[in-house]
Amino acid sequence: MRTNLNHYFINGEWIGSTGSETIQVCNPATEEVIGEISSGTEEDLNKAVAAAKAAFPSFSKTSKEERIQLLEAIANEYENKKDELIDVITEELGSPVSISQNVHYTMGYNHFKHAAEALKDFSFEENRGNHKIRKESIGVSGLITPWNFPTNQTSTKIAGAIAAGSPMVLKPASMTPFAAMMLADILATAGVPKGVFNLVNGSGSTIGNGISKHPDIDFVSFTGSGKVGEKIMKNGAETIKKVALELGGKSPLVVLEDADMEKAAKTAAWNIMMNTGQVCSAATRAIIPTSKKEAFEKAVKQAVSSFEYGDPKQTETKTGPLISKDQWDTVQSYIEKGIHEGATLLLGGTGKPEGLETGYYVKPTVFTDVTNDMVIAQEEIFGPVLSVITYNDLDEALEIANDTIYGLAGYVVGKDKRTLAHVANNIKAGQITVNDGKTDFFAPFGGYKQSGIGREWGDYGIEEYLEVKAIMGLSS
Repeated sequence: MRTNLNHYFINGEWIGSTGSETIQVCNPATEEVIGEISSGTEEDLNKAVAAAKAAFPSFSKTSKEERIQLLEAIANEYENKKDELIDVITEELGSPVSISQNVHYTMGYNHFKHAAEALKDFSFEENRGNHKIRKESIGVSGLITPWNFPTNQTSTKIAGAIAAGSPMVLKPASMTPFAAMMLADILATAGVPKGVFNLVNGSGSTIGNGISKHPDIDFVSFTGSGKVGEKIMKNGAETIKKVALELGGKSPLVVLEDADMEKAAKTAAWNIMMNTGQVCSAATRAIIPTSKKEAFEKAVKQAVSSFEYGDPKQTETKTGPLISKDQWDTVQSYIEKGIHEGATLLLGGTGKPEGLETGYYVKPTVFTDVTNDMVIAQEEIFGPVLSVITYNDLDEALEIANDTIYGLAGYVVGKDKRTLAHVANNIKAGQITVNDGKTDFFAPFGGYKQSGIGREWGDYGIEEYLEVKAIMGLSS
């Protein structure tokens, strides 16, 4: 039990809510309530925004060196809280402890470290002919983060804001608020000035809408669903507010003719099994040569089946439950649609895995004989469900890959470098992974089309929190 955390972090201290409504937080592996948080009010939000606004004049004028030192101090304090953060993520998200450590905790740490490194080479001023270009903090930023990566998405936004000199108000997801609340203490201990970081829990309808409409918030960075992103854009338009959105995905994994099918299958399996498929950039469409269909199907069935799933606290567990009953129901409905549409069920299906009746566990599911016009190939499922689609030539593979409203990520597996480059260059998505390409926290992350607007990570993430000013006649 995390007990009741009915306070918000505003202007450097924890204060009580002005409202009385609360939100229960559940452990998705046990279905038990582990604590509750206050559901913030408009008055609570106004206090947080006022604190951030008051902090802006001084914090925006801090030097690059001061902010580098601050980010490094945050990373050090974050590292000091490693074990506690891992425990919290495992409990509130249902993430296997190995994933909580090697993915969630590690990504959060890297964002602070890499933002500090990116800032060292970042130029806020440059001379061009007879004019000077200045990049200045945009003002107060509103950060709205999702439940599926409670440290990764939160840390990258916080790090970018601090690097740019932008005070902020954070609304973390109500289903996974505790890691974000831990971050508030980490930031305070690291020496973040009062008012620079503020946190208000609550509903999207009150706090989320309030952030995107608030006249004293200059920029909103949101990660979540397309429908909510659309609402944020409409709200932000009322004050012509800058908005950055990281939304959904239906990413393709293009398997080339010369690829090792076992390696390709392992890539596909990792994409749908890591974080129980609750990953916006996951490759949920495997696009494979018709001639390799049998070999790939055999390999992917074995690869997916090799993942241990169950109790997140066990070190051997690699896949845990979905986040909630609602998400479980959603994934079940998509599996039923796939069956109804005529796709072949290679593995998994509806219902819970045997022996895992308690908790929001779902059977890892692989569909073959999928066509790209099926619902399961077009809509984001957000669960461990893979659609296998065949192609006859490379042009058809690329046509299938790009036949989606999304464009967040893409993957290509094969041997010939020219073909790999051709496919990577022609997938319409913001980040492409070739073979075993490792995550680079200096590389920009964000999407094309309905996967979003703007970029996070590294120097591109810092740019989002800045405005550009041209000063004529003052170039030196």
